[in-house]
Amino acid sequence: MNVHVAIGPLVALVAGILILAVPRLLNYIVALYLIIIGLLGLFGDKL
Repeated sequence: MNVHVAIGPLVALVAGILILAVPRLLNYIVALYLIIIGLLGLFGDKL
């Protein structure tokens, strides 16, 4: 039996659980997401 898990939904699930447990983490999670998306947008073809 093979189980394939996509990274996006898994990260979203973990982030949602962390936000429920510690609501102050929302700022850091959103900021980190935006930084990663920005870096991938700028340098995605070179990485």
